[in-house]
Amino acid sequence: MAAVAFIGFKQFLPKKIFSESAPNSKNVLIDSMLLDAVAKDVKSTTKDTLVNAKIVFDPTLGITFPSEKFEDYKGYQYLISFYEKLYQLEKNPESENVRIAYFGDSMTDGDMIVQDLRADYQAKFGGQGVGFVSITSESAASRGSITHQYSGNWKTQSYLNVKKPRSPFGVNGHVFFANDTAHVEWVRFKANTARFATMLDNPTLFYGRSSNLQGKVDVIIGKDTIVKSLTPNSLVNTLKVSSNSIKGFKADFIKADSIPIFGFNFDDGKGVHVDNFSQRGNSGLPISTFNPAVMQAFNNKLGYDLIVLHYGTNVLNYGTKDYTWYDRSMTKTVNHLKECFPGVAILIVSTADKGTKYDLEMKTDSAVVPLTVAQKRYALKTQSGFVNLYTLMGGDGSMVKWVEEEPAKANKDYTHFNHRGAKKIAGLLYEQLNQGYEKYKTLRQKRKPAEKKAPDSTVIKKDSVDA
Repeated sequence: MAAVAFIGFKQFLPKKIFSESAPNSKNVLIDSMLLDAVAKDVKSTTKDTLVNAKIVFDPTLGITFPSEKFEDYKGYQYLISFYEKLYQLEKNPESENVRIAYFGDSMTDGDMIVQDLRADYQAKFGGQGVGFVSITSESAASRGSITHQYSGNWKTQSYLNVKKPRSPFGVNGHVFFANDTAHVEWVRFKANTARFATMLDNPTLFYGRSSNLQGKVDVIIGKDTIVKSLTPNSLVNTLKVSSNSIKGFKADFIKADSIPIFGFNFDDGKGVHVDNFSQRGNSGLPISTFNPAVMQAFNNKLGYDLIVLHYGTNVLNYGTKDYTWYDRSMTKTVNHLKECFPGVAILIVSTADKGTKYDLEMKTDSAVVPLTVAQKRYALKTQSGFVNLYTLMGGDGSMVKWVEEEPAKANKDYTHFNHRGAKKIAGLLYEQLNQGYEKYKTLRQKRKPAEKKAPDSTVIKKDSVDA
């Protein structure tokens, strides 16, 4: 009977459990700038001079980290400004604070990885709150660090697919408009039981410039409604919802059409705060569309000390092992980001391992290592710190192990981590960053006051065998 049933159903079964052909990407969200970069790809004939290079650093503020090989590059030297702010916070916890902007793709969707990294820092340095949250989010329902609901009539523009927005994007890469005058646009937030985020601390709305001076926000806290006027006079404006920490609130936007709305920030102003700016399908290239003046206005209000760029998942799907085009494009993007946030340290986090089926066996995708090398190259060229997430999680075949071991730490797509794996990854990231910080404190103790200098650039010297 089993054989008869199998023959009957065989015609409806797929020929292969895992297709060896390229996946249908029709419904996959991929940013338009990545597609343009791939289409315009020009093969480079320039000889690679970095792979065998010895990286020697000039002193920054009288501190010099040991030289590094390209293979093991971490670039702690370029995180000195961030480490100094952590040091000052550790010494003066009541008067100092540190802020991190974490840009990523679907790997950080729903506050995955970031929420645990945030908690790790807040456990050591203090701080309450989840940071900046956009008006709408495709992962709002799956986010555990805050309850986030919103009406469906918001007009949204994203840097993922809009190159020339009606108004400049916010630091989250989005801009929202309450342009449905027939129905009220609203957003609701409620604190959950996440560590260091059991209340909504200092809830503050961020919005942009407009000629509309009639806009208002009805803030509903419990049974009370407070009417607050919007004054969109500057590139970036703020409106404090409450001077106290509250459990939750709803905000109705009244006559606010044409006013650019960005999102809400929640923090207590102390310790460390980490903003999660994740976007599915993002390659990192859309950051090049940021308006420098608007970003500097955001930075004046939020005060970033470190920017993390965690990309790669959406760059592995193009059947290539030559990522010169991505190296070149992201070098320009990171340099543009430095213009947007002058003096802020930048950390590049590479792609994680990814499993792909080869000859009926799941193995590390052949594009993973070439992509990590390209990411390391633009990290070095832009004087950024670097985390090789592929090697950090175990290197070759690690994603397969994370999926198939018990309990599993990654999903069956052999690409994304589950909550257990995301927590592990956050711990690994924190550990590497903290190792750099502890080394920094040791070097700081040894420096001489007369050695203080302005930040310098890297000197790259080729090994004698490569000379």
